[in-house]
Amino acid sequence: MAATAPETGGLRVAFAGTPEFAACALEAILAAGYEVPLVLTQPDRPAGRGMKLTPSAVKKLALDRGIEVDQPEKLRTEEQRARLAACAPDLLVVAAYGLILPTAVLELPRLGCLNIHASLLPRWRGAAPIHRAIEAGDAETGITIMQMDEGLDTGAMLLKRATPILPADTTASLHDRLAALGGECIVEALAALQRGELVATPQPAAGVTYAAKIGRAEASIDWTRPAVDIERAMRAFDPFPGAASSLRDTVVKCWSGKVVPGAGEPGTVLAVDDEGITIACGRDALRCTVLQRPGSKRLPAGEFLRGFPVSVGERFTVPAAA
Repeated sequence: MAATAPETGGLRVAFAGTPEFAACALEAILAAGYEVPLVLTQPDRPAGRGMKLTPSAVKKLALDRGIEVDQPEKLRTEEQRARLAACAPDLLVVAAYGLILPTAVLELPRLGCLNIHASLLPRWRGAAPIHRAIEAGDAETGITIMQMDEGLDTGAMLLKRATPILPADTTASLHDRLAALGGECIVEALAALQRGELVATPQPAAGVTYAAKIGRAEASIDWTRPAVDIERAMRAFDPFPGAASSLRDTVVKCWSGKVVPGAGEPGTVLAVDDEGITIACGRDALRCTVLQRPGSKRLPAGEFLRGFPVSVGERFTVPAAA
């Protein structure tokens, strides 16, 4: 059955989100002319070398547009939910907010809560769907607009749009495309809601996967894995946390690489030239073409080697910190 908004005019759409991904969606909602009476976002967090308290991308946008902002640590109590309740939204749109919404919040807006999720549900429920789709070698991903319930990304699907994962996509590049697509999709979903054409489809039980949060330890390169898997991991962990290995007690981050023929003890340097450092993997080899040392910036292999020479026969290992 389609959800219907009684008004013929615009909805009062409260918004909850924190990073740039969410800011793109908020920007699209505002550009479409919807009234946003309140924005919820995470409290300011320390960031940068000086660890200065820094507002989220969503907060910056909201304040720039003159929208009221609330930054509760949690939403468990009536006091923490008071400002959301007071603004009486028709709908709450959620995108990468960072807080679990209790039942009282899900039931507060008369039309419920819609989530902008960066995968084609039910694949990649959870915290890191963009990273995991690249890491797994998925051919495509996309955006799902979902009616939120009490589960972890288990709600009914309202709208889905796919986009291919390109061979050179990193989490950064795919994030930006999905953020733009998410903005387009939520505006499309809100318009369909007003027309009474937004139909909820339960998620199928088959095909459920979980996108666990990315941990720093995962970034340590295991050279016994096939080169194709390591290359995907490099792209999945760009920009964070960066796929890393160790050579001569120096942690080296490998940001880009190409699978090439080659065999040897995993981690062993097979060839070195200005085009890259070729390293043996569990299957095939990987020519690392963009690398970085601590305290330096990302460099093409030729420039990197001028400051940090590498010889054939040396062996990369798992960083000691891992």
